[in-house]
Amino acid sequence: MPAESVTGAQSIVRSLEEVGADVVFGIPGGAILPTYDPLMDSSRIRHILVRHEQGGGHAASGYAHATGKVGVTMATSGPGATNLVTPIADANMDSIPLVAITGQVAASSIGTDAFQEADIVGITLPITKHNYLVTDPADIPRTIAEAFHIARSGRPGPVLVDIAKSAMQAQTTFSWPQDLNLPGYHPVTKPHAKQIKEAARLLATARRPVLYVGGGVIRAEASEQLRQLVDASGAATVTTLMARGALPDSHPQNLGMPGMHGTVPAVAALQKADLIVALGTRFDDRVTGQLSTFAPHAAIVHADIDPAEIGKNKAVDVPIVGDLKEVIADLLPELAREHESKGRPDLGAWWRQIDDWRETYPLGYAQPDDGHMSPQYVISRIGELSGPESIYVAGVGQHQMWAAQFIRYEHPKTWLNSGGLGTMGYSVPAAMGAKVGRPDATVWSIDGDGCFQMTNQELATCAINEIPIKVAVINNSSLGMVRQWQTLFYESRYSNTDLHTGHGTRQIPDFVKLADAYGCEGIRVEHASDVDAAIKRANEIDDRPVVVDFRVSRDSMVWPMVAAGVSNDEIQYARGISPAWDRED
Repeated sequence: MPAESVTGAQSIVRSLEEVGADVVFGIPGGAILPTYDPLMDSSRIRHILVRHEQGGGHAASGYAHATGKVGVTMATSGPGATNLVTPIADANMDSIPLVAITGQVAASSIGTDAFQEADIVGITLPITKHNYLVTDPADIPRTIAEAFHIARSGRPGPVLVDIAKSAMQAQTTFSWPQDLNLPGYHPVTKPHAKQIKEAARLLATARRPVLYVGGGVIRAEASEQLRQLVDASGAATVTTLMARGALPDSHPQNLGMPGMHGTVPAVAALQKADLIVALGTRFDDRVTGQLSTFAPHAAIVHADIDPAEIGKNKAVDVPIVGDLKEVIADLLPELAREHESKGRPDLGAWWRQIDDWRETYPLGYAQPDDGHMSPQYVISRIGELSGPESIYVAGVGQHQMWAAQFIRYEHPKTWLNSGGLGTMGYSVPAAMGAKVGRPDATVWSIDGDGCFQMTNQELATCAINEIPIKVAVINNSSLGMVRQWQTLFYESRYSNTDLHTGHGTRQIPDFVKLADAYGCEGIRVEHASDVDAAIKRANEIDDRPVVVDFRVSRDSMVWPMVAAGVSNDEIQYARGISPAWDRED
């Protein structure tokens, strides 16, 4: 490609076009303004003007999660850039490929405390996979090419590119790099054959095996390979909060979600396993509970693209570094060879035990006695009426856990949520990004009344840009999960958790009026008999966003539950009810 004379700003736009970016979520401001001028002329990039930079970051993340592509967000210097800190940290925790492009003050002003100057490179250093400060316009094409490569290769993650305004305004030449030179950055994708053979041997001889599946399987697009491994091994399988949909819920070996609010069979199987094969997961505290008592009888095989995760929290017997699609592809023939030479293990007793747990401790909920609807019922009906082809995007809290529990997921990339960082305000903008990335899919934002009030201004973005998401506000007039903890651990002292959004005579704000003000359809549901009609009506509307205010009980709780910091053996099936199994076994 011959070099051409352009401004640095034009070079940014040309670079985004060359790397294949088709959507940018952003807001202009002084330092990034030179780039917004040529961006207006691009026929290949759609820019969506968001109402807050945090919304732009979560939208880019939702787009990336739903499509597997790199999401792009853009902001100006100072407060524009610092408003991206939360979505960048969120993407980092959940391994989402994201490129954030920020304007910076002129190179000569950097370090002088100039107007709207913030050291965003320094601020985001701990929460990005990599970041750049560009002051020479000649470096723009190479830097953006590298940023996209780093964001999507290996363990995906966010990359920040901070570009000085002076570099945007200067003349330069545009030449797209044909090769990337990144010494020291060589993610290992091919697993070591010796480790694969040992993992196959253990899996072929275990009597109580469990596949512990994390979001890395979805990032690696290895769901089909996972299903083959599940079928070939006969192992029980648990899918973490970030892995819902990696294996269809309808698969008979899928025990559901493990951890703090996981199913009793999933938690119990991990505790009783003699082998755990962990795939693309990080043994985080919400799954393991008290780490010293987690899976005390199990040998551990841990496969991950990121070597830093292996052994970080839990000692590992067989470490496997590699891309999970390749790991499982190599593991399958080795497992078949083990079965051919040694026969298949007898897992009958193991499955009889698991099936007993399933029959005795199914997921369920009690009907509230305060006259309000059950939130679990509302969410389960959304899943049943919208179906497994829809995309569900949760905020954080009780509604997030109920959506993970009571919606059946059959496909990867249909369940989006803020898993690692637990970001309130994630749902609406992330749903917007998912709908932009997959416009033919029905996209439901399942949000709490607390989360919804943090980023609902992006409804304006959705209405103006014809992005018809559906928003189910699970309105219990409270910060629900915090209130649950206050009920259980703080003697029902409800300090600052009443939001006044639905219960009693005060309704601040009125979500139906708010929806109307934003150009959306607003629907209120207060009785269970009206739930189905409201969901069907929302699904029929496709020319504008819909907000459904579901008034639900504030006393409903998320069960099962393992209290923070205690052993998974102490799981409660419901308040004051613990499953009966031999904890000393």
